[in-house]
Amino acid sequence: MGGSNPTGEWGGRKVERMGLTICVLGSSSQGNCTYVGTDTTALLVDAGFSARETLRRMEEVGLEPARVQGILVTHEHSDHTQGLGVLHRRFGWPVYANSATADKVDRMPLFEEQPILWRIFQTGQHFRIGDIEVESFSVPHDAGDPVGFRFGAGGVRVGLVTDMGMATTLIRERLRPCRALVVEANHDEDLLKNSGRPWSLIQRILSRHGHLSNGALAELLGEIGHGQMTDVFLAHLSEECNKPELACWEVLRALQSRRQSHIRIHLTYPDRPSERLTIEPEKADGTGTP
Repeated sequence: MGGSNPTGEWGGRKVERMGLTICVLGSSSQGNCTYVGTDTTALLVDAGFSARETLRRMEEVGLEPARVQGILVTHEHSDHTQGLGVLHRRFGWPVYANSATADKVDRMPLFEEQPILWRIFQTGQHFRIGDIEVESFSVPHDAGDPVGFRFGAGGVRVGLVTDMGMATTLIRERLRPCRALVVEANHDEDLLKNSGRPWSLIQRILSRHGHLSNGALAELLGEIGHGQMTDVFLAHLSEECNKPELACWEVLRALQSRRQSHIRIHLTYPDRPSERLTIEPEKADGTGTP
């Protein structure tokens, strides 16, 4: 497994005030890929679609391949890595992951013949890619060393966690200061329990290392939502065990009960990109406090 350390430090560096743009190119158990960028830096989080499909969706939202400065990998599951090898070889995009994830991917048959030239970070590390500050943090999921990410540019922070069995104290702390979030709303518990799936699979999904339910996400957002938070994307919705209207209803009810109804809820989709949203800096103070 090849690799080199990402460069840059978090904090202490003056940056221009700029917006952060988010677009979830697709999110489901079939594939996950999210664009996060500024005017000068474009990053992809995961590459869970084929290279052809990823490029098609990028074109649909006006993202040119020449602008991409890296792919960050949350964990090794195929719905997050399917297109990684082809995109890396074709465009030479740097690929960032922790060592456990890189090792797991390298052992997959898809990557054995043409391994990735990794840029390795340690979970919890802060580093910079272009003008975007990146912080990784540990999340509970049934993978080698899965992570979420927090991105920062010009006083704006955006958090992303698409697979987690529960919202730990660490996750809450990392997401709390963010202006916008991409977070998992995988299933409705009643629909999952009555889905006819094997009970062992249902237990795995409901476990601390499985996937987050609508209710658990609603509880999380009710706790960490604040006056500076403006937008939340609901990601990784199960096509069999969830419905968009159920996920939105649970989350909106929780936010309204905490008087945080100003926070806008956005859906993500398995077959097409979400809306492309820019979080402007003039409304951000970086404190994350109400």
